[in-house]
Amino acid sequence: MIGKTRFLLAETGQNIWRNIALTLASILVAAVSLTLFGTSQLVARGVENATQRWEGGIEFVVFMKADAEQSQLDAIETLLEESSVEGSTIDEWDFVSKEETYDEFIEFFAGDEELLDTISVETMPPSFRIRPTDVDAGAVEALGSTFETKPGVRTVVFATEVIREIQTNAEKISQVMLWVGVLLLVASAIVILTTLSIAISSRRNEIEIMKLVGASNWFIRIPFMIEGPLQGVIGALLSLPLMAVARRYVIEDFSESDSLKLLEGFRVTDSEFLFISLTALAIGTAVATVGSILAVSRYLDV
Repeated sequence: MIGKTRFLLAETGQNIWRNIALTLASILVAAVSLTLFGTSQLVARGVENATQRWEGGIEFVVFMKADAEQSQLDAIETLLEESSVEGSTIDEWDFVSKEETYDEFIEFFAGDEELLDTISVETMPPSFRIRPTDVDAGAVEALGSTFETKPGVRTVVFATEVIREIQTNAEKISQVMLWVGVLLLVASAIVILTTLSIAISSRRNEIEIMKLVGASNWFIRIPFMIEGPLQGVIGALLSLPLMAVARRYVIEDFSESDSLKLLEGFRVTDSEFLFISLTALAIGTAVATVGSILAVSRYLDV
């Protein structure tokens, strides 16, 4: 059994070495395509995390001071209730407690242990997320400004058109990267199919001899069927550090920009990154396997 395994691996290695240029090309195409696919998902997830507080028509958020007194919170709540009667300026509003803010912070900045060590529930500011009746930018800012001078209020952050524009543009960028990645994955499968077909053609005489000495069909097929998925796995593994670089130097740096405090939650958690990485690995392996199966079934007559 060990001898057969060594032989099959040796045959696979010979196939790869004989067509090393095409093999490297297929690996690189797979790596680039999976990097684009993974990065598109990272961007989409980052924007989703960053804009979570703006979902459901929320146009501005009133952040209270971390040490705001209960009477100050009650005063803001009373003002909101008075403004929420029928025909008024506020449609709906939600209160986010210190504990809920802390949980969101932990989720947004998971993996940044140095930052997480500096915060606690008590340092988190409670907030009010507000959906006004009139969503015109001028009306929203005028309404929000009435809260800025209230006791206990730290700041008022407006979504206005910035969040909407970022959501739209990020979605477009993510979709373009996704479709380019899909096209390159198809190209990768074609390159793998071509590589294997050339390998099969170059070894046709050896295959005939193996058949004459009694080698089974599967024994002949397996080295070629291993080669395709192996290329896909290597390509997928190469894409992982590239996605990690995109996460660190694009997404996280973007989140830390002082000019874009609206997107301070533009992060991808460790669990989300792991899920996207495993998905890319599975897709790369699956696409390469399909390419190798097609090549073997079409070009290997055994």
